[in-house]
Amino acid sequence: MEDSAAVAGLLWDRWLPANVRSLISEALPGGEGDARRLAVWLAGVHDIGKATPAFACQVDRLADVMRAHGLEMKTRRQFGPDRRLAPHGLAGQVLLAQWLEEQHGWTGRQSAQFAVVGGHHGVPPDHGQLKSLDDRPQLLRTAGASRGLWRQVQAELLEACAAEFGVRDRLAVWRAVKLPQPVQVLLSALVIVSDWIASNPDLFPYFPQAAHRTGAERVAAAWQGLRLPEPWRAQEPSEDVQESFGARFDLPPGAVVRPVQEAAVRLARTMSAPGLVVIEAPMGEGKTEAALAVAEVLAARSGAGGVFFALPTMATGNAMFPRLLHWLKRLPAEEGTRLSALLAHSKAALNDEYADLMRHSAQRIAAVEVDEEERPWRPADDQRIASAELVAHAWLRGRKKAMLSSFVAGTVDQLLFAGLKSRHLALRHLAVAGKVVVIDEAHAYDTYMSAYLDRVLSWLGAYRVPVVVLSATLPAGRRKQLAEAYAGARGGDGAGEFEVVARADAYPLLTAVPPGGTPVIECPQASARGTSVHLERLDDDFGVLADRLVTELEGGGCALVVRNTVNRVLETARVLRERFGDAAVTVAHSRFIDVDRAAKDAGLLARFGPPGKSAEERPRGPHVVVASQVAEQSLDVDFDLLVSDLCPVDLLLQRMGRLHRHRRGEGQSDRPRRLRTARCLVTGVDWAGRVPVPVRGSVAVYGAYGLLRSAAVLLEHFDGPRRPVRLPQDISPLVQGAYAEGPAGPADWAEAMEAALQRHEEHRKDQAERAGAFRLDEVGRPGRPLIGWVAAGVGDADDTRTGRAQVRDSEESLEVVVVQRRADGSLATVDWIAPDTAGLDLPQERPPAPAAARAAAACGLRLPSQFSYADVMDRAIAELEELYVPAWQVKDSHWLAGQLILALDADCQTRLAGFSLRYSPSDGLEVSRV
Repeated sequence: MEDSAAVAGLLWDRWLPANVRSLISEALPGGEGDARRLAVWLAGVHDIGKATPAFACQVDRLADVMRAHGLEMKTRRQFGPDRRLAPHGLAGQVLLAQWLEEQHGWTGRQSAQFAVVGGHHGVPPDHGQLKSLDDRPQLLRTAGASRGLWRQVQAELLEACAAEFGVRDRLAVWRAVKLPQPVQVLLSALVIVSDWIASNPDLFPYFPQAAHRTGAERVAAAWQGLRLPEPWRAQEPSEDVQESFGARFDLPPGAVVRPVQEAAVRLARTMSAPGLVVIEAPMGEGKTEAALAVAEVLAARSGAGGVFFALPTMATGNAMFPRLLHWLKRLPAEEGTRLSALLAHSKAALNDEYADLMRHSAQRIAAVEVDEEERPWRPADDQRIASAELVAHAWLRGRKKAMLSSFVAGTVDQLLFAGLKSRHLALRHLAVAGKVVVIDEAHAYDTYMSAYLDRVLSWLGAYRVPVVVLSATLPAGRRKQLAEAYAGARGGDGAGEFEVVARADAYPLLTAVPPGGTPVIECPQASARGTSVHLERLDDDFGVLADRLVTELEGGGCALVVRNTVNRVLETARVLRERFGDAAVTVAHSRFIDVDRAAKDAGLLARFGPPGKSAEERPRGPHVVVASQVAEQSLDVDFDLLVSDLCPVDLLLQRMGRLHRHRRGEGQSDRPRRLRTARCLVTGVDWAGRVPVPVRGSVAVYGAYGLLRSAAVLLEHFDGPRRPVRLPQDISPLVQGAYAEGPAGPADWAEAMEAALQRHEEHRKDQAERAGAFRLDEVGRPGRPLIGWVAAGVGDADDTRTGRAQVRDSEESLEVVVVQRRADGSLATVDWIAPDTAGLDLPQERPPAPAAARAAAACGLRLPSQFSYADVMDRAIAELEELYVPAWQVKDSHWLAGQLILALDADCQTRLAGFSLRYSPSDGLEVSRV
């Protein structure tokens, strides 16, 4: 009890960010003094439920000693299954509540909000559990003569804690307090973290190993051995925005901060309180840099101790992580400062940048001798870049603790999990409550994900967490929903104040909303850069496409063809290779093993990236990249010509962002003469009929309604004078038009549009209902206890295929590790990857060598949707489990333990669940029915 309380005090003093301490302190009459005392006391009493017969009976030898002192109890066998109705967390909550009510005159509702100890194993109790325990008082105190003695011992322990931790004289004052639910959650999380640290025998050795130490020495040794990095203490940059950007982002000589960036920083500095900032600006305007600059200002103003950068995919997370590290290394910090950083997704350990950080941060978590001289940290001269050391702290790398690192880049799922009723949800809330949260590509989330995002935003607003939302193309209605969710504008409250957000039609656009406040709009100018894109319909015929590309690329040039499904990517590539040859056609989609996907992205960036980075490798002759939606995000690539399947207009604009993205010579004179005008050919549609008919695959992905609305708003750019799409001027009008309510398109489209709308509304309703099943409730009123807070939840939430399916409207998918089976039956890593990792032995009688195991794990592959149907998935899992290797399921084989292994033959083929699978480094995975 003393260890946990002492750890809680140290966490409060040295680890909790200032904004978290402030939020808790404001809820108590004695401010921070009361808040610290309350946190320490709760951590100290959190295990009081162990002083009960239901718990004490577990070790016969110790139970006999207690019986000898008059504390009678049944044996574990005599209690039977009833004992499970009194887990010590639940028992502790009941005992503490009873003591507060009986000894200090509290009501049941008042005591319940302070008894957060009931959730210290991850799930606050619900009313049913409390009722079941209330009906079985013998689990808390043995009936009969010893009942009074049990009560006396429990009361003595609680009285001693109240005196030791300085709350005895505060309990009468606290009786009138109504703790906000966010404060109850944060206190619960702090108790959990304190308990985990104090329960670590490497830090707090069991008796008698550390008997020679006093309690204070024991705690000091543990804290010194743990060496948790302290929170970031941001200071608002004193220099102007131009100087600040130059210092943080290595601007090239002569580069000028863009108007959007400057306005965003100014708004962050002047808004009435740190809150939500929505940045809508064209692709390539430096929104990422603007977000980090705004985060620094908001952190300094709010006391936030870190940043979480949430991105839509693992690939975008991987791309962001080195940028985050680069920014961190350039932040000013005091000598010796250590900042914890994390890449948060299920395959983070395979990321080279993160793996290097973990290697350089190696630390054994154990108590040290307190009389040892603590050597001040000094970075090696040849590695020093800034005064802050970046570490991937070992204790903060656990599955449930990782998000507690100060700086995190990861998938948006990690944020959405904060809105999912799940075990240890309080830890996720503590993790985000102490940070500035940046949400990238906010337009990319459907109704299902948006339901979770809006609920999370409402809690972030209650925690007063600064949030930065980035989007190139955000519908006005969605912008309003985000602002209302964060501000806590429920029902009709303040509806008029938020109409200004929905009516704003300027572009670029900045929206700021303080927690519980009203929105402010700012309309900065776009940078001088701009592009006019000429649109043209193209019949959906592979031969027509090939003929057109032959004509367009006759003088050389690089074309990007974006298809809405992987099957269309592969079919298109086969046809184009017949015309252009294999070397002139590149394929990019999501069905590559991880290591090949990373190599594909790097290759595209090297050949088609910005001038100066790709000039040597940019193809001189004709070249066509055929890609799926992976080309929409994260890659800074630049093409001379774009061909795209029809898709929702905001996504089409994203694809256009890869067209003439950079200046290549005066007036694009370095591009082939025919391709100096930016053009986008829109296909994937039967354009011949009265109403355009998108191909079946596109409808399956996006729905007919979104595709028809997109076609409708693009009509003026296809027909008549064929006015080009002006970027960025036309971005907002096109997006608002596509997502507005009311009719769109010619009158003779009305019947098809109405039918598509009905299907669309039914789908959205279904998504919203399914999202609500496990979604966290809204923030309760102050004083409402956390009883039942995550009742009927999903258990653990994590970034696995099952976990992601909980916050995304997607079927559960199968992920496998791809290896090769040699002719003699032995297994090896695949033979086409880097020479130092290809063809490494994977022995089945023992764990593979670490290098071989990591190389194999880097060959992860998500199987396509054919394997998501329940009967096919069950059959596939059964067949994959035939290659179960017991020697790989051990602690020393963490790379491969628990993985499904897919073994390809020497020709890179196999069969699975009635399908034929063929893999190639050039085309990825192809699947066909046997």
